[in-house]
Amino acid sequence: MAGEKRIVLGAHHPRAVAAETVSHDTLYRLLTWFSPAYPIGAFSHSSGIEWAVEAGDVTSAETLGAWLGSMLNCGAGINDGIFFSQIHRAVGRDDAAAMVEIAELAAAFAPTRERHLETTTLGRAFMEVTQTAWPCAALTKLVALWRGSIAYPVAAGAACAGHRIPLAPALHAFLTAMCANWISAGVRLIPLGHTDGQCVLSALEPAVAASTNRALAARLDDLASATIRADIASARHETQYTRLFRS
Repeated sequence: MAGEKRIVLGAHHPRAVAAETVSHDTLYRLLTWFSPAYPIGAFSHSSGIEWAVEAGDVTSAETLGAWLGSMLNCGAGINDGIFFSQIHRAVGRDDAAAMVEIAELAAAFAPTRERHLETTTLGRAFMEVTQTAWPCAALTKLVALWRGSIAYPVAAGAACAGHRIPLAPALHAFLTAMCANWISAGVRLIPLGHTDGQCVLSALEPAVAASTNRALAARLDDLASATIRADIASARHETQYTRLFRS
């Protein structure tokens, strides 16, 4: 568009995911949708970190970073990234059958009851808020096609595709926000200082970029998880005696 200001994420940066041209409108949406202030209730979920803290697995910034690195690279993080990437592409090519397959698989892929509660609760809230404030045909079509629960990465990926936000920066923003929310839970639970939390987020920057690249290149057949301890934490959280978080 003539006269439109654009921001270029250059491939020369050592941690750049891809060379993308991102408009100010796109940046505005990404910063809004994946901000902690977006009213989807992400702050009330810890993805099992609460039990990991009580069990003594996570006790410091270092152990929190190691735990989250595993979740990002080998568990919920990379899998949600794959679902995000796949639904974004399915919406882009207007593939209704693929949209239904991805939505159904994402809702069924959660390893525990609380993980399912988390991803579908966030997905429903994201759909409701975004359809009201940032409506697009892609979200309307997804709801019409799939009557079941919609997982958070499916809702977010469909919205980004529906607003023509390029996949690579959208996915990178999504995974960064996921890590930031996990860290926020850890800061409150361990507890840690906010500067320590930011140091953990900074240390995870290369892992977020690597997981973004992996998810961009992956297929649904590449979905897998090796974070057994994190899955146990999520299951044990269901019966934890005192809890601050819903999951």
